[in-house]
Amino acid sequence: MSNHAHVNVLILIWYRVLIAKNRLVKSPMDYIKIASAGLVTVGAATVYYFLQSPETPELAVDLNDQTQNTDGVRMSRMCTDNKLISIYDDNIATVYDAFQNGLKESGDKPCLGYKPSPDKPYTWITYREVSQRVAHLGSGLVQLGLEPQNKTCVGVYSQNRPEYIIIDQAIIRHSMTGVPLYDTLGVDACNFIINQAELTTIFCDNNDKVSSLLDRRKQFPCLKTIIIIDQMNEKNRNKAAEEGVRLLQLEDVENLGKENPVAPTPPKPNDLYMICYTSGTTGTPKGAMLSHRNIIAVFAAAQEFLKNCGSKIYQDDVLISYLPLAHSYERVIEALILAVGARIGFFQGDIKKLMDDLKELQPTLFPTVPRLLNRFYDKVLTGVNSSKVKKFLFNMALKSKTKDLKRGIIRNDTIWDKFIFRSVQQALGGRVRIITTGSAPISSTVLSFLRCIVGCPILEGYGQTENAAVSTLTVLGDPEPGHVGPPLPCNMVKLCDVPEMNYFARDNKGEICIKGPNVFLGYLKDEEKTREALDEEDWLHTGDIGAWTPNGTLKVIDRKKNIFKLSQGEYIAPEKIENIFAQSPYVAQVYVHGDSLQAFLVGIIVPDAETLPNLCTKLGVSGSPKELAQSPAVKDAILKDLIELGKQQGLSSLEMVKDIYLHPDLFSVENGLLTPTFKTKRQDVQKFFAKEIESMYDRATENIRS
Repeated sequence: MSNHAHVNVLILIWYRVLIAKNRLVKSPMDYIKIASAGLVTVGAATVYYFLQSPETPELAVDLNDQTQNTDGVRMSRMCTDNKLISIYDDNIATVYDAFQNGLKESGDKPCLGYKPSPDKPYTWITYREVSQRVAHLGSGLVQLGLEPQNKTCVGVYSQNRPEYIIIDQAIIRHSMTGVPLYDTLGVDACNFIINQAELTTIFCDNNDKVSSLLDRRKQFPCLKTIIIIDQMNEKNRNKAAEEGVRLLQLEDVENLGKENPVAPTPPKPNDLYMICYTSGTTGTPKGAMLSHRNIIAVFAAAQEFLKNCGSKIYQDDVLISYLPLAHSYERVIEALILAVGARIGFFQGDIKKLMDDLKELQPTLFPTVPRLLNRFYDKVLTGVNSSKVKKFLFNMALKSKTKDLKRGIIRNDTIWDKFIFRSVQQALGGRVRIITTGSAPISSTVLSFLRCIVGCPILEGYGQTENAAVSTLTVLGDPEPGHVGPPLPCNMVKLCDVPEMNYFARDNKGEICIKGPNVFLGYLKDEEKTREALDEEDWLHTGDIGAWTPNGTLKVIDRKKNIFKLSQGEYIAPEKIENIFAQSPYVAQVYVHGDSLQAFLVGIIVPDAETLPNLCTKLGVSGSPKELAQSPAVKDAILKDLIELGKQQGLSSLEMVKDIYLHPDLFSVENGLLTPTFKTKRQDVQKFFAKEIESMYDRATENIRS
C-alpha cells in the first residue's frame, strides 16, 4: 500500500470514528487516546499535503500590474495593440449567429434541460430540436401578423424555462426585439413598459400572469395577443374573449408556423436585441436598448478573458439557469453557452429547491449573487460549529487551503478536499469549476472562505444593464478579495471627478465611466435620461464611485446619488421610503439605512414629541423622552405603524425596514446631522449611529435565522 493510501485510510478511519459516530468516548482517557491518534493522523496528512503541493501557476496577467493606463484611461492587459474586442469570431456577430454556431457544433447533443416534475430526472432537448421549434414559432409569429423587423417589440413575461430560450430565439430569427417583463417591477411599472414599448404581443408562462394582464387590459390598449406556455384555463379563455384579446397556446402558434414556414430574416449587429428595463427606484423604469453587438462584445471578451486564464467555456460544460433571464447578466452568460454548444439546465422554479437541482444537474458553471453565497456560507458554518472536533479539523483544513489560495492555487484534489470539504462541494453537484458573482458586493471574508472550501475560482465582476452586465472581472488566481478586477477587454474604464463628494481622478478616485462596444444605445424614448448617462464622447457615466488599487484593479466605494444596492442586487432609493415613513403621526424624522452586504434595511427614527405621549398612554408606558425611546413596546408599536403605512403606499418587502432605533433628539444643523437647507447629511448620520446600525443588523439577522 502506498504512503498516499495509508494516509487516506488513517484519516478516513479517524474521521468516521470522531465525527460520524463520536460514540467511543467513555472517559477523559478516551479523549486523550483519540486526540493523540488524531494528531498523528493530521501530522501525516499535513506532511503528505505539503510534499504534494503544486508549483504556483503562471497567471494570465501580472497581478501587480493588471491594467494598461493611458492618461487615466484603463484597458485590459489582454487587449492586443490597444484594440478592444467586439466580436467572437467572423461567423458570430449577433445572438442569432451564436445559436446557429452552437447548432453546428452540437446538433443532436443536449441543449436545454428541465425537470418535468420534482420526482422525475432532468429531460433534455437537443440543439436540433430547439432549432426546429424556433423555426416553427418564429414562422408562427409572422403568420399572426407581426412584422419581421427590428422595431417590432414582443414581450416575454416568464420565469426561466426552456421555452424562454425558444421564444427569444424565435423573436430574433425575424429581427424582432424582445422586451422582458418580471414580477418585481410592480404593476405600475409593468403597465408603463407595455405602453412605452407598444407591446401588441406578450408571451406568458402561466395563467396567473395572463389573468393579471387581462384584469388590467384597459390600461394598455395596444395589447392584442397573449401567448401562454402552460395549458390555458377556461376562465382566462372567457376573460380574453370579453376583453377582445387573442389568447393562444404556444404549441398552437408553433403548429401554425410548422404548416406555414417563413424564411428567417436575421438581425444585423447594430440591431436591437432586447430592451431591458431597469427596476427604477424613483419614477418610471428606463428601457435600456441593448444591441446584438453589445451582447456579443461582452461574451466574446469574457471567453477571451477565460481562455487566457486557462479556463474558457467548453462544449461539455453545463450551466444551471436560475438567475432571471429578464436581466442582461443571465442573457450574456446563456448566449455564450449556446454559442459553444454547451448545455443549460433550468431550475425547477422554486429557489428553495435550488440545492436539490444543483445536486442532480451537477453543473460546471454556476453564476450566482452574493445573497445566495452568504446563505451557503452561513449554512456551512452552522454545520462546522455543531461539533468541536468538526470545527478543529475544518479550521486546520481551511488554514492549509488558505496558504494555497495566497499563492494563486485553487484546487479541489487535496487531502482536505477529499475528507473535509467533499460534502460542501457535493452540495453544489461536485463538478463546479467556475462560479461568478455580481450585481452587489460580497464580503471579503465570505469570498476567501468559499474559494478555499469549494475549490474552484469564484470570479467577482462589476457592470450595469447599460453596459450589457459586465465591464470588469477578477483574474483567475488573484487571491486578493475586495475588488472587482481589471476591465474586460471589450471596454475602457476611467474615473471622473466628483468634486461635491471630494473624489478626484488625480487621487485615483471618481465616478466610474465606461466606453466600448458593450455600451448600450440609450434609453427607449427618453433622450434626456440618455444624455445624462452618455456624454458627447460616448462614455457611460455609471453613477458609481470607484477607486483604482495600486495593482490596477477597480474597487467600488460609493454611489454618486443616494441610491444603493442590497446584497441581492436590488436598487433602493432611501429618500422615497423616508418620505413615506415621515407620514406616520409618530415620526418627526427618519433615516433609512441600507448596506450592499446586507439583504434588508434598518432605520433611525426620531419620534414626534407631540404625538408620542398619546401613544405611550395607550401602551401603558411612561418616562422621560430618553426612557421612552428605549421602550421595546414603543419601538414595536412605531415599527408596526411604519410597516402598515409602507404596505398602504405600495412599498415592496425589500423596501420595508426590519428593525428601527428610536433616538430622542432631533437631527439639526447644530449637531451636524442636517445641512443648512435642512437636508439629512446621510454620511454623517451613518457615522453618528454606526453602533446602533450594527446592533440592528445583528439583531435582525439573528431573528431571521431563528
